[in-house]
Amino acid sequence: MDAHAKTDNPHTRAIAQFVSHLTYERIPAEVRERIKLLMLDSLGCAIYGADLQWCRILRGTLEKLDTTRTTSIWGSNARLSSSHAALVNGTQVQGFELDDVHRKAVLHVGAVTLPALIAVAESHAQLSGRDFLAAAIAGYEIGPRVGLCMGQEHIGQGWHSGATVGVFSAAAAAARALSLDAEKTVHALGIAGTQSCGLMAAQYGAMVKRMHAGRAAQSGLYAALLAQNGFTGIVDVFEAPYGGFCTTFSRSQDRFNLAELSAGLGERFETMGIALKFYSCVGSNHTTLDAIRDIRKRRPFALDEIEEIVVHGSQVTVDHVGWPYEPQGLTAAQLNMPFCVATLLLKGDVFVDEFTPDCVNDEARIELSRKVKVVHDPAITALGAAYRHKVRVDIHFRGGSVETETREAPRGSERSFASADDVVGKFRKLTGGVMGKKRQDALVGAVIGLEKLADSRELIALLRA
Repeated sequence: MDAHAKTDNPHTRAIAQFVSHLTYERIPAEVRERIKLLMLDSLGCAIYGADLQWCRILRGTLEKLDTTRTTSIWGSNARLSSSHAALVNGTQVQGFELDDVHRKAVLHVGAVTLPALIAVAESHAQLSGRDFLAAAIAGYEIGPRVGLCMGQEHIGQGWHSGATVGVFSAAAAAARALSLDAEKTVHALGIAGTQSCGLMAAQYGAMVKRMHAGRAAQSGLYAALLAQNGFTGIVDVFEAPYGGFCTTFSRSQDRFNLAELSAGLGERFETMGIALKFYSCVGSNHTTLDAIRDIRKRRPFALDEIEEIVVHGSQVTVDHVGWPYEPQGLTAAQLNMPFCVATLLLKGDVFVDEFTPDCVNDEARIELSRKVKVVHDPAITALGAAYRHKVRVDIHFRGGSVETETREAPRGSERSFASADDVVGKFRKLTGGVMGKKRQDALVGAVIGLEKLADSRELIALLRA
């Protein structure tokens, strides 16, 4: 008997059918154009990440373990097996807190989707540019829906959603790239889900936080390749009442919403809800940094005028980034809001140049960070996941005056998405140390004109140093 005939899996099946039947022609023009900018941004992040210490350690370790040399490591001349390349490339995309984020779903989408997809396109199946775009949309749509299903409580209870939810983006993209039918795509999702794991304690200084996205991409790739060859997975991976993804990764059944998994598939595109970053730090900090910029524009101030900065935010913001800073490594520095606020005020920006290895012990930043408090505002939490980055920032000055700024979303958010020039500008800034302008132009052109490529490997060749 077909497993679907005896198993209650309407959402898993709906996702699989959407993924397996998705074509370029079914994707609205605005979504096609948006995803190309999103992909360009992720590829720029990855190329910049290639020379980061943790990425070099990971790549060097795998080169000793893996003698297969089929699949490119972006921004370098190295190659590994497709699965290890997905692991490294995903780590590079997420390597310096620069990549995209779906705020409501709490997911960095490109970091988990593109490494699996490009590994398939380079080493397992020839994809036209149009097929590549369709596979990318499959991944960019499914992961966020799983994140929406799980809600903010998923990360609040300690799971790193990029690692846990991200496997489904990777599996969906790889399954579509391999042209799996709906039945095999169900199994790919079920294989991916049982590999899901990632702990938020990694944010307090550990290099391993950077690797979570790569591991999710690798697991999703494994899932699709195994399903292609007849390996079976959990066919009701989302719906299973015992040991399913949703019941296991949530404290109680009233904390997830299965309807979000398939709601509006093919009609409402979550790709349009993905935001870009223009600060090199976790997305939960961005609205606060923008608010402080706005205050300083209208009321210039010297640092010795500051008595205290109070950031009122959601419970997720408090838990995720509001802890007192301790010098535990660059990961902690880039995730901690007080430290990032101090960085902005002292250095004028919060981008890659502001986060050198020695910054974690910068006494001036640490001292200024002690003036920043992050407090819970129940009214913001009550607004739900769509407003989890909303903040009200109060700067208290010596003498008693207070300047206040409220922001719901940062620069580059889905509500005020970046222009193409902004995205290309960020890409050039990140990749300028690795490639010249001619090669940058070629890569930008290949991504923006992807639907014109007969073979997506023309693009992939440009990702190598």
